[in-house]
Formats: sequence, structure tokens, C-alpha cells
Amino acid sequence: MKKITLKDIAIHFSVSISTVSKALNDSPEISKATAEDIKAYAKEINYTPNFNALSLKNQRTKTIGIIIPNMLNYYFAQVLKGIEKIATQKGYKIITCISNESLQKEIETIQMLSTGVVDGFILSVAEETETQKDYSHFSSCIEKEIPLVMFDRVVEDINCDKVITNDFMASVNAVNYLKNKGCKKIAFVGANMDLSVGKLRYEGYLAGLKNNNLDKDDDIIITTHEMYYKNHEAVVKPLFDHTFDALIASNESVAIAALKMAQEKRIKIPQDVSVLAFSNGILARHSNPRLTTISQHGEIIGEKAATLLINKLKNKITTTTTETVETDIVIRDSSK
Repeated sequence: MKKITLKDIAIHFSVSISTVSKALNDSPEISKATAEDIKAYAKEINYTPNFNALSLKNQRTKTIGIIIPNMLNYYFAQVLKGIEKIATQKGYKIITCISNESLQKEIETIQMLSTGVVDGFILSVAEETETQKDYSHFSSCIEKEIPLVMFDRVVEDINCDKVITNDFMASVNAVNYLKNKGCKKIAFVGANMDLSVGKLRYEGYLAGLKNNNLDKDDDIIITTHEMYYKNHEAVVKPLFDHTFDALIASNESVAIAALKMAQEKRIKIPQDVSVLAFSNGILARHSNPRLTTISQHGEIIGEKAATLLINKLKNKITTTTTETVETDIVIRDSSK
């Protein structure tokens, strides 16, 4: 079956192809009545635009490439929701890819999509990229004037727009909150210490202890390179050989494992131990007891990232900026 083209619509109305194109794109040069007639006919004959041809002509695809490290983290789903919301409002499409924490997959994805498929990227850096410190594919994008917006996991040395949360202060505030509730022996479990966000959360925890004149006790501090979806029960088990009255966990999976271990040892939550975790996801709301969390506001981060990129594309902005989204503590049943 022959694909319907702009030329076919132009012949039907005895107008130029340019007139049809302007009508379909709501150009003020075309009268409202004519534009509505052309749109109605295009819909009737199932006309679909050739986006490849449009991109060659306009050098714009109005498509954004999204790269997230994994699909098992509720936080990234919330960020995607925010990006999609703004993209739709602004008339942009999105292509979402998953790096699976792989440097090579991240490189291949950027190479594939930067050949005219997308106008720019929004991404959170893969774990392997951070550990190997290989950022050449990001630099290549900047050199080709393909804009990047990084969120959450960002590379300081790459000159691009960034949207972050203040992970350091989030941990400081968590310690402050627990101290104000009467906790004096605050444990910490960090399960993503290869990542900049994991390191910042740990450093914030140590600063929070110091600010509150609380002793650092290495027996109740566990740091590991395990990620969100690994077996965290084995990670937290040594913690329960020691005494503590509060726990800050770097993600929900660790906190859930701690809740389970506490139940096995007949430790009451929150009467004996308060538990607080990063990322306000589905697990937190359905655990027993429900988790007190540090909300990173993923949807807002997604909205800000999409807004930054689209504004840069539309207005050809050459400067870069870093926006910080503040966290807050969502109090539920696992803390006093």
C-alpha cells in the first residue's frame, strides 16, 4: 500500500506542499479554517509524518534519549514519569534505554542515538562508568554539541547541565532527626559505595554524628559495593551482633532486610530501633512496619531535567547550570 505523503494532500486541496506542512504544524500563516480542513483530511486518510525526513530538513527530531542505570529502582521510574510529563507538554517524544550499570552499554546507546535519532540526552551514570572513570563518550557528545543533562549520579568533570539532590545534607538531616528523637547509637549501612551518591550519604552520616557529638562506632557501620537488588540480608546480619538504637540505610532494600532481621531477633521497631531509609518508593509504603524515608522527589527531578534540556534545545543556550532538589523526611511507622 502506497504511503500517503504531503504531496498527496497538497494535490487534493490544490495547494503547495509548504502550505500543507504549515497547516499541520499550526503555522499562523495559514487560516484557521484551511488548517482545520487539511488536518481533518490528513486524519481521514491516516497520514503520518515522516519524522526522518522532518529531522533531515529541520535538523531536529524533537526526541530525547533517556538512559537509566537499571529498571528495578522505583526512584528511576519516578524520574521517568517527570521527564515524560514535561516532554509531552512541550511536544517531544522520548526513547528510554537501560545501561544495566554497564559502561559499554552506555557507550553503545549514546553512539546509536547520537546519529540524528535524538536531539539530546537525559541520563544517570552507570556504576561501571563511575568506577572506571571513563567519560569519553560524554565528552564526545559535548564536542558534537549534543546537549546532556545528568541527574542523581553525575560527573563533575563534564560540563553539562545537572539535576541533583543534596545527598550529603540529607544524611546530616537524618542524623539530626534521629538524635532529636532520643537516639544515641545510630548505625549506617551503605550498599552502593562505588557511586558518588553512596559516598556522599556516608560522609553526611559521619558529619551528622560529629555535629551532634555522637561517637563513630565502626561495629555498627557497614559499607558494601552491593547494589539495590542483591541479597542484603547477608549484608546487614553482622550489624545485629552489636547494640544500636537507630539505623540509616542507603536504600529501601537494605532497610527491609534490617526489618526482617530485627523481627527474627525479636527487636521491636521502632521501640528498640528506629529505621530510616533513602528513597521513598513502593517498598517503604508496604513494608511492615511502614518505612520512614528520605524522599528524593524523583518526579520533580525528572521535570527539571526535561525542562533544562528542552529550553537548551529551543533557545540554543550555551551556558550550563546545576539545579539542586532538596530532600525531606517522610515519617512513617519505623521511627519514633
